[in-house]
Amino acid sequence: MNTITQTTIIPRLLAALALLSAVTGQAAEPTALNQPCQPTWNSLCNRQTPQWLRDGKFGIYTHWGVYAVPAQGPNATWFANHAYQGTNTPEHKYWEATYGPMGKFGYKDFIPLFTGEKFNADEWADLFQRAGARFAGPVAVHHDGFCMWDTKYSDWNAAKMGPKRDVVGELAIAIKKRNLKFVTAFHHAENWWYFPTWNTNYDCGDPRYSGLYGPIHERNAVPTQAFLEDWKNKVVEVVDKYDPDFVWFDFGLNQITDSYKQDVLAYYYNHAAAEHKEVVVTYKNHHLPPGAGLLDLELGQENDLTYNDWITDSTVDDGQGWGYVKGQGYKTVENLVINLADRVSKNGYLLLNVGPKPDGTIPDEAKSALLGLGAWLKINGEAIYGTVPWEIPGEGPTQLATNKKGSSFNENNHLHCTGEDIRFTTKGNALYAIVLAWPGDKVLIKSLAPKFNWPGIYSSEIASVTMLGDGQELKWELTKQGLSIETPRTKPCDYACVFKLERKGPF
Repeated sequence: MNTITQTTIIPRLLAALALLSAVTGQAAEPTALNQPCQPTWNSLCNRQTPQWLRDGKFGIYTHWGVYAVPAQGPNATWFANHAYQGTNTPEHKYWEATYGPMGKFGYKDFIPLFTGEKFNADEWADLFQRAGARFAGPVAVHHDGFCMWDTKYSDWNAAKMGPKRDVVGELAIAIKKRNLKFVTAFHHAENWWYFPTWNTNYDCGDPRYSGLYGPIHERNAVPTQAFLEDWKNKVVEVVDKYDPDFVWFDFGLNQITDSYKQDVLAYYYNHAAAEHKEVVVTYKNHHLPPGAGLLDLELGQENDLTYNDWITDSTVDDGQGWGYVKGQGYKTVENLVINLADRVSKNGYLLLNVGPKPDGTIPDEAKSALLGLGAWLKINGEAIYGTVPWEIPGEGPTQLATNKKGSSFNENNHLHCTGEDIRFTTKGNALYAIVLAWPGDKVLIKSLAPKFNWPGIYSSEIASVTMLGDGQELKWELTKQGLSIETPRTKPCDYACVFKLERKGPF
């Protein structure tokens, strides 16, 4: 192509395509990550997943808020909702037995006890980095309406009350300083119905506190325009002030009208385009049209390899506490490793929650679990970061459960795997076989046996077989039963081990 064609025709063509998009409200082609878009689904539903997320795979976010003070489960973030909604709930009975009648001591009265005096953003960011996370950040606002940043849209925020710190701002600086992508999570769409603002027996029915509890309205009323404006303004403010790489939305977007969702998404994506950055939005329960963001499966994982990528938010505690819960257990490092490897092998990513205490410290048990996962990733991260799924996700006898509705995903807090349970990833000329439990003296990878309608692999293709963390070439034999590999004498790590097969040519 000559110089005249390059400098005249191509720019004119691109300008014409842009004009067509603006006039029709339709994208002429899939929206590039750093290109502006219009507030229409045609324009918004062509988003690509950023390469940094495809490569990074694993991140951490924190549920830290006023709910850390009562710290009651099974789900700390829903404790107040359950307590306000009925006098016979365990949460209501605990509240009144511990703090007195709810008519005299309301949720707002926990705020002075939410001190955060030991909160240190650098310590949190160091922990996240040592855990192997490639993206991290806080819940900016939960259902309770208490904002964790210095916002002009509400006096009920952590900069003016409780810790009297701009938590989101401090974490933005600390996390970005470590070259991690910054996450902000938003749950405030559910503030509309989280508290029974129609009940005048409690402080949530007092208009003086509507900035926290949400506007007073009748039961089952639809959100007002003022509420929708507030929802939008808070997201936009965080985007403007802290420039997040990752905006995460909880359930509740089904209550936000299309025009407001479209405006917020277009604003965020266009803000990123102006900054020449790649960003991602995640959502739950199909509350956005496909392609407008990345689908998140809460406490879930797919049963098989999917063509579309996805993310799941899970939590380091052994259950569904989300925020800090007194006396709760925590997942084992082995469980965290298994669930991360399983998700990545099926085209998924993991966002793992941590719930700090009201003083701002992260529980020792959570630290230990995260550091254990980080130690495993330091040895085996080559099989996670920067990889893509193979033709099949894995093999082995241990199967994931499905829920009563027949859903294809399910959280497996106590999944016990064997040396026959294997997950695959690939990168360049390497195929990684992540064996989810130590296999003993030998491992047999059945999926690599050539057979009818499945070529497997040929002996002549294998350049070397090693184990990550050991590095020495291992003895192997390819038979009709599969690829048999002798394991090293010494385990390089305590949990899942990774065999690296290097092929003469890319997989």
